[in-house]
Amino acid sequence: QLQLVESGGGLVQPGGSLRLSCAASGSTFGFYAVAWFRQAPGKEREGVSGISATGGSTNYADSVNGRFTISRDNAKNTVYLQMNSLRPEDTAVYYCASTRGPALLYLYLYDHWGQGTQVTVSS
Repeated sequence: QLQLVESGGGLVQPGGSLRLSCAASGSTFGFYAVAWFRQAPGKEREGVSGISATGGSTNYADSVNGRFTISRDNAKNTVYLQMNSLRPEDTAVYYCASTRGPALLYLYLYDHWGQGTQVTVSS
């Protein structure tokens, strides 16, 4: 069973950047696709970006496409989310999650979740 731990959240001004990390342990990381989801107060959890097990395929929500970049280092058992040009509407708790299926941004596909990291974009 895979355990996931997010880090890298914090407070940043609009237009700034953050890099989130999702560190995995407990199973063969290279078998799993990983995605980032986020949940803002009072809103449903939504998909942000996903990456396939090998890293050869990625996808992004329209709201972050061109600003966020997902990557992974299977030797380090870590997935990253580089977030640039951050906006106040990006404020949310960000979660990483894993699946043995495709890296599509549907919550029901994912069966292992981290505890989340807070990202706040504010001046």
